Amino acid sequence: MRPRPWPEVPELTAQVARAVAARGPYPLAMRVRDELGELFADAEFAEAFGSRGRPGWSPGQLVTVLQFAENLTDRAAAHRVRYGMDLKYALGLELDDPGFDASVLSEFRTRLVRHGMEEKVLDLLLTALKDRGLVKAGGKQRTDSTRVLAAVRDLNRLELAGETLRSTLETLACAAPDWLAQAVPVREWADRYGPRTHSWHPPASTSKREEMALVYGRDGFALLEAVHDPDAPAWLRELPAVQVLRTMWVQNYHRTVTEAGAEVNRRESKDLPPGRLRLASPYDTDARYGLKQGSWWTGYKIHISESCDDADDQAADSQAMLPEAGGPPPRLITGIATTDATVTDAEMTEPVHHMLAARDLLPAEHFLDSGYASAELIVGMKKSFGVTLVTPVLMNSSPQGRACAGFDRTAFTVDWDKRQATCPRGDTSTWWSPATLRGTTAIVIKFDKETCRPCPVRDQCTRSKTGGRTLSLQPREVQEVLDHARLQQGDEQWRAKYAIRAGIEGTIHQAVAVTGMRRARYLGLHKTHLEHVFSAVALNLIRLDAWWNGHPLDRTRVSHLASLGLSLPA
Repeated sequence: MRPRPWPEVPELTAQVARAVAARGPYPLAMRVRDELGELFADAEFAEAFGSRGRPGWSPGQLVTVLQFAENLTDRAAAHRVRYGMDLKYALGLELDDPGFDASVLSEFRTRLVRHGMEEKVLDLLLTALKDRGLVKAGGKQRTDSTRVLAAVRDLNRLELAGETLRSTLETLACAAPDWLAQAVPVREWADRYGPRTHSWHPPASTSKREEMALVYGRDGFALLEAVHDPDAPAWLRELPAVQVLRTMWVQNYHRTVTEAGAEVNRRESKDLPPGRLRLASPYDTDARYGLKQGSWWTGYKIHISESCDDADDQAADSQAMLPEAGGPPPRLITGIATTDATVTDAEMTEPVHHMLAARDLLPAEHFLDSGYASAELIVGMKKSFGVTLVTPVLMNSSPQGRACAGFDRTAFTVDWDKRQATCPRGDTSTWWSPATLRGTTAIVIKFDKETCRPCPVRDQCTRSKTGGRTLSLQPREVQEVLDHARLQQGDEQWRAKYAIRAGIEGTIHQAVAVTGMRRARYLGLHKTHLEHVFSAVALNLIRLDAWWNGHPLDRTRVSHLASLGLSLPA
């Protein structure tokens, strides 16, 4: 590739495109070209291309981001470039320019993934927006996650075994047909493993299904033995499909060698590897089984972070370039993280902040869902990044706290310096000791049983029949933050402030509705993450276009029936 600046818009192309655009809303692609100019320079992607060989298409002129703004396939995107006046204007093409072949887009995505440049387009956009004062560090941001379905079928264990073996045989039939014909009974196996598993119904009988699973298991072990035979070509065992078969059989089957021969059995459910390691598809080895809010899915999870400064916050920034129509600042996506489906929200709190810090976009306040933060994380993020996490914490889980009756932990006065606690009746503790509870550092405080036994309010304090009251505290700094957060959560003012977090749900809905983010287009974690980054850039451009045009943010829609219900007297 020879980096070159974007061409100026040809005079005839500009004249015709503007004449057509004058009859309706100004197209997004043309607005982006006018407002942001050369946003994705060729030189930024040069390292993904070789220095020799056939010249490649200009990366900056590829329509990949605009493709996601309209949720187009590669063929449809190439068709739009060939016939779309707005895209010819945005890319600086002559009216008779035929565009490019659709395969160029796939090749470009593969180059980006291979060279670890998945985040490049979002970095370039955010850098341009920082220079215009539209995103900045020290403001407010919010983050939430949602599930992403992998581009594969959901398979039960029987189907997974059969389809894995079938796909491996298909690969070997292409890579080494002569060897395969000698190694396995091809005619018999062609009847058994020729059709895809979703093209026929498995037996309804449990015993027959179990028998079929064992047949799959024995055949799979036989194929693995043949591949690893000293006389077999050594390169066969290095094929990805063979590696997947081996892993899948280790996870789902075990074989016992006795005097009578080898006996194959399926692993019990309790013996399966943890979900983070267990393969869910022979075609996408990064996809995992996930569970969130009672819903199972196979695939990934995406974590979206966006700015949420209000109009007053933006007005305080003198560098912000407000549109003529004024209005609130645009909510722009500042970070995208894609993980497999088993990664919890709490595990992503620190990585999300590292990602924002690398872009110099750390907020002063970060609004998070309750799944992201605990008191330890609130303290840790403040120390490490200087960020205040605004998020609900778990309420008191003691029997008294759950019942909202009796004396919970807040009824006791703790003197951290004297390492002593005082109960509501004025008695002091006799035991204070550091401990580890369920892998977490804690402090255990005990009251003498002789003090608690004659207490007239004992039933409101402890359920122990013979011992005294016991308290479990976290380290001082963490416990004080936890107590303060729990106190705040009951305050109406704090709840009104935290309501700003709910806006991220609208962003997730827009991402799903506009770019199809709920379903992965490609196989593998890295390509799926690249898809999500392109989707985030496309959403940012859509929001910027609405902001430049003075289009207000969409209001929450209320059905006619709900409106009628609200209008009726209580």
